[in-house]
Amino acid sequence: MNEFRLDRNAFRIRHIRDASDYLYWGSKPITERPKAANWLNGIAYNFPEDNPPKMNRNYFKIRKRK
Repeated sequence: MNEFRLDRNAFRIRHIRDASDYLYWGSKPITERPKAANWLNGIAYNFPEDNPPKMNRNYFKIRKRK
C-alpha cells in the first residue's frame, strides 16, 4: 500500500483573486517576479542563483519549414 496519502481537508477551493499568494505577488513590481522565480528554480534544481546552467544547444536543431 502507498505510504503517502493526500489530506483532502488541508486544502479548500477558492477563487484565485482571494488567494493570499495572488495578492502578495500582485503587489510586487514586475521586475521582481522573474528574480523570485529564478531563485526558486535555483533552490529546486540546486544551482547557484548568479550562475544558472547553460542550455545545451546540441539537443535542438533549427530547420526551415517546407
